[in-house]
Amino acid sequence: MRYHMLKAGTEPGTYVMESPIVTEHDILTMAKQLSQKRLSKGRALESPQAVKDHLRTLLHDYEHEVFAVLLLDTKHKIIGFHELFRGTIDSASVYPREVVKTALEHNAAAMIITHNHPSGNPEPSQADIHLTTRLKEALALVEVRVLDHIIVGTDGCYSLVENGNM
Repeated sequence: MRYHMLKAGTEPGTYVMESPIVTEHDILTMAKQLSQKRLSKGRALESPQAVKDHLRTLLHDYEHEVFAVLLLDTKHKIIGFHELFRGTIDSASVYPREVVKTALEHNAAAMIITHNHPSGNPEPSQADIHLTTRLKEALALVEVRVLDHIIVGTDGCYSLVENGNM
């Protein structure tokens, strides 16, 4: 597989630069491509920290809120990562009906929901906690488990499960 300015090296998991000059934009583009690969169909979740790291790479630099889902099968292997809603600098409208439709469309058994905070602070708002509850209830009706809600900021990630908010 070929990435922006990279080609596969001789050893698995190694890459060779095509150009001796690399910009910050190139590095960020390559990091996003590798994170997307790590969240591709059929891969197993390595650890909660690895999932947070990949989600942070994918979502931390947006200037507006983005709500996304990581869809999982019954063995918690990845079905796909989908950005569902885009909002403004401090909110995004999330429709439970559309989240349920996406889960059913891809035959997901579980999911991790995620969104970013463009402010950089990953602490959840009351609205974030309320949304998580609504989504868990809606998805439970179709037997899809919500494993976590991870909020991404430039200062790190906040897991509602790890912090007892779910």
